[in-house]
Amino acid sequence: MRDLLPPAVAVAVAGPADWSGELLPAERACLGDRAVAGRRRDFTAGRVCARRALAGLGLPPAPIPSAPDRSPVWPAGVVGTITHTRDYCAAAVAHAAELRSVGMDAERHRSLNPGVRRKVCLPEEEAELARLPAGVPWPTVLFSIKETVYKAWWPVVGTWLDFHDARVTLDPDAGTFTARIAPGRLDAALATDLPASIDGRFAVDADLVRSAAVLVTG
Repeated sequence: MRDLLPPAVAVAVAGPADWSGELLPAERACLGDRAVAGRRRDFTAGRVCARRALAGLGLPPAPIPSAPDRSPVWPAGVVGTITHTRDYCAAAVAHAAELRSVGMDAERHRSLNPGVRRKVCLPEEEAELARLPAGVPWPTVLFSIKETVYKAWWPVVGTWLDFHDARVTLDPDAGTFTARIAPGRLDAALATDLPASIDGRFAVDADLVRSAAVLVTG
């Protein structure tokens, strides 16, 4: 993820030991006794990475509990995000004085099933994807980008953003995207001085589809 985010963001990607690392008491309390092994593994790697990312900002270790919607609750003065998919996890944080929010997402390099694809892609997006080079799971790229956009949107605006509420345009050569927010969602965004579109970067390799975006303070 380091390649997709600006220098103001500290990034940590999980290594083999992080998936079974130590949780702080406030974090363990968020899991509960019924959490399945996969959930525990992902949660643990995310929190271990998050503390390593905090250290990258020169900050001391701190618990990262979960809000009721399962989003991370960051220490005061910090914004951040966590993503995990099969055998991959990363955390990214920044000082709130420099950035309003950070969003990122990682997905495995694979095709979306038709039902998910219909939920993710607008008809005009499908038409544009059909003209892009073959061999890339472009609907999965859009899925990742829209997850990233939501993660950047939610901490600032605090309202739901559906897949069809963001219209994504890709520049495959530059590895960049622009996500234009649907007019029906813009009233909430304008109240927070959020721009009508969110720009970011994406990358595709043999294993992963990754995307990231930040919202700048001021």
